Amino acid sequence: MTIYTTKKVVAIGGGHGLGRMLAALKDFGNNATGIVTTTDNGGSTGRIRHCQGGIAWGDTRNCINQLITDPSISSMMFEYRFKGTGELDGHNLGNLMLTALDNLSVRPLEATNLIRSMLGVEVNIIPMSEHPSDLSALSVDGALVTGETSVDEMDEDLQRLDLDPEVPATSEAVEAIEQADAIILGPGSFLTSIMPPLLLTEVGRAIANNLKAKLIFVENLSPEYGPAGRMSLKQKLEWCERACQARKIDVVLGDQAHPELTDWNCVTKELASPNRDWRHDRSKLQEAIVDLLQA
Repeated sequence: MTIYTTKKVVAIGGGHGLGRMLAALKDFGNNATGIVTTTDNGGSTGRIRHCQGGIAWGDTRNCINQLITDPSISSMMFEYRFKGTGELDGHNLGNLMLTALDNLSVRPLEATNLIRSMLGVEVNIIPMSEHPSDLSALSVDGALVTGETSVDEMDEDLQRLDLDPEVPATSEAVEAIEQADAIILGPGSFLTSIMPPLLLTEVGRAIANNLKAKLIFVENLSPEYGPAGRMSLKQKLEWCERACQARKIDVVLGDQAHPELTDWNCVTKELASPNRDWRHDRSKLQEAIVDLLQA
């Protein structure tokens, strides 16, 4: 029996950050679960949502891509991006496959599981909600915008973030949080990847109620831009804790010391990939998470 077979780990977020974290947790197999943001409205995903509706599939597809260990025709198909001058230009085939399954009235979670099975991905990947919703933000001077891309482009600081409309969390996501020994927030875009799942009432409540789990916030290695870039780390931690019904973050994991954050346990580790210092190294991230689980 090893830590990989005895401990359950849940990572919450979206985009490249969550994919990197799940790749680091790959040795946990189906004891690792990613709860994926589904509010993206940009790129191929945004175009599909605009004409077909449904949840955003891009972050889920990205996570699956980073967990594929054996390249195959199937994985090449899933990652294929169309080029040219027609309407298909820029579309990712994986996004279209997942949308097609959704349109066939397959549950989004079942669609994800079908693709995972086809590509040999063991780690569980669960959309935060199976109902479409967008991110909306209210600035400090009262301006209201809707859509992730609009939130990222705001010139003013934010006073609150919401889901529009309010939607229920996927029940399997809530169950995974309830059973977790560690719950990881980040790395990734703070406002548009990490926060959206925490805005689901059931997710925040489940994190608050699971006191046996170690709640870990993983910092980014490179600065963000837009309103998230203007937030201090202290503000980000407070936003997370507020969404989790005042549940205290147990560990802040990053590559820089924060002596000013006296209210949090900050663990400093060298986490950068040797050839790309803006990206987390999978092995270093895995080792750091395992150390925190064993502490």
